[in-house]
Amino acid sequence: MTSLWWYVARSSGLVAWGLLAASVLWGLALSTRALGPRPKANWLLDLHRFLGGLSVVFVAVHLVGLALDPWVEIGVRQVLVPFASSWNPVAVAWGVVALYVLAAVEVTSLLRRRIPKRWWKGVHLSSYGLYAVATLHLLTAGTDRHSPTLLWAVVTATATIVALTAYRVLGPGKAVSARPRTVRA
Repeated sequence: MTSLWWYVARSSGLVAWGLLAASVLWGLALSTRALGPRPKANWLLDLHRFLGGLSVVFVAVHLVGLALDPWVEIGVRQVLVPFASSWNPVAVAWGVVALYVLAAVEVTSLLRRRIPKRWWKGVHLSSYGLYAVATLHLLTAGTDRHSPTLLWAVVTATATIVALTAYRVLGPGKAVSARPRTVRA
C-alpha cells in the first residue's frame, strides 16, 4: 500500500503533461486554421478548454499523490516555493513554476469575458512557456524520464508545437480568433 501514492503521483503527472501538450496542440490547430479557414463547431473550442481544465485536475491529483507518498517529503511549502524541496530542488522548482503559470492561464481563461482581451492574450501566450517548463519538470523529476516511449512522445509533441507555431507566425495560417461563429437558424 505504501507505493500506491507513488503510482498515483507518477501516473497523474504523466497524464497531466499529456493533457497539457494536447491542449497546446489543439489550441494551435484552432488558431493556425489547420482545421479549416474558420472553425465552426463550438465543440472544437470546448475541447481545447476541456483539455486545459482536465490538466488542472490531474495536476491536483499529482500533488495529492506526492503529499501522501511516504517516500518523498512534499508539503505545501515545497509545492508553493521554488527550491524549497530537499529532494531534487531544481527539478521540483520547474514544477512549481509550471503550477503558477498553469494557474494564471486557467484563471484568466475563466475570466476572459471580464478582463481586457490584451491581458488574456498575453497570459494565454505564456502557455508556450508553461509547456516548456512542465516538460523540463517531466524530464528532470520524473522517474520515467529515461523511457523511450516518453521521450518519443516529448520529441513528437515538441516538434509539432514548434512546427505549428512557425506556421502560425510565418505561414498562411497566421493567427485568427479561435472563437467559433454563431450559427443562425
